[in-house]
Amino acid sequence: MHALRKSTVRPPSQNIIGNDVTGTSIIIADVADEESLLSMCRLTRMILNCVGPYRFFGEPVVKACVEAGSHHLDISGEPQFIETMQLKYHDAAQKAGCYIISTCGFDSIPADLGVIFTRDVFKGDLNSIEAYLSINTGPEGGGGHYATYESAIHGFASVKELSALRKTLFVKPLPKPAHRLQRRPQLFRGERVGSDWCVHFQGADRSVVQRTQRFNYEQLKERPVQFNPFVRISSTFWLVIIALMTTIFSLLANFSFGRSLLEKYPKIFTLGYFSHEGPTKKQIEGSSFSWHFVGEGYETKIADPDQQHDDKPSKMIETRVCGPEPGYVTTPICLVAAAMTVLKEAEKMPLDGGVLTPGGAFRKTSLRDRLTEAGMKFEKL
Repeated sequence: MHALRKSTVRPPSQNIIGNDVTGTSIIIADVADEESLLSMCRLTRMILNCVGPYRFFGEPVVKACVEAGSHHLDISGEPQFIETMQLKYHDAAQKAGCYIISTCGFDSIPADLGVIFTRDVFKGDLNSIEAYLSINTGPEGGGGHYATYESAIHGFASVKELSALRKTLFVKPLPKPAHRLQRRPQLFRGERVGSDWCVHFQGADRSVVQRTQRFNYEQLKERPVQFNPFVRISSTFWLVIIALMTTIFSLLANFSFGRSLLEKYPKIFTLGYFSHEGPTKKQIEGSSFSWHFVGEGYETKIADPDQQHDDKPSKMIETRVCGPEPGYVTTPICLVAAAMTVLKEAEKMPLDGGVLTPGGAFRKTSLRDRLTEAGMKFEKL
């Protein structure tokens, strides 16, 4: 693991045009050196933190940003890190007037803002959403970077710790919906998405969306929407391969020796998908993603979010959020768009600071418009 971080900060007197970065200064900061982090954070209004796994390298940077009063956006998809930061630094960040916003990449802006978009275009009270993710690759296939893979290893290993964390973080329960979202088995045919095989999505999106729904219920008095995400697998052959690899991965991740094996041989345990090199340029150019949202709700609206509908959901809506390759194209689009939104539209954001989700922070901003201008699509089907 490398604790050294480099961050580029442009002094206000310099002007960078196009891709010319020759005038950009370089500041070296080390997560093991608190003063170096503070010096970095004091020189800028915002840190974009792209170095994971965040469970190892993230907290010192968050702490320095809060102390310096600088905003902090990252692309973490690690629920334990994200929720721990909320528990430890939310009040301090609010007091400092800075925003700490994680999952500002593919995890989890498309899913989180997709739920909000679906809610916004639904005429009535939305009760629940099932979301189906498709990752599309071209002739060259796809790939992912080792850092994402390493984060997943330790995420699997510590998943049991989340329960105790959430009991401390979320003391007050949300109102119980009268009509629960259908419980799906681990493997099922998605009758609403062309009968593809579907499995539960193991990323951070569900936890992020749930935190957003809680925040918007408490702050904006919006009715919480139930949410469950899945991954579509069109080929039975790949379904078997993925199921086998996932089983081996999850078993090994529970033991230190198994984690060492997983970390040492990423290509073997992912059939070449994850590597230290990441995907090739052709793989990136040929890849894309699509989230298909299927919502159910009611024809009418009840102003009080705590009051439940007596009848069953009778109205359906389908929406889609799609975009280019998730890791190396969509993620920087989301991160930079989110950063520009904080800098230009802070007056539209809540609480004047704090540790927030993208959907909580950007609910009333034009972030969705920025993403659309950059090549993503939000559409009602």
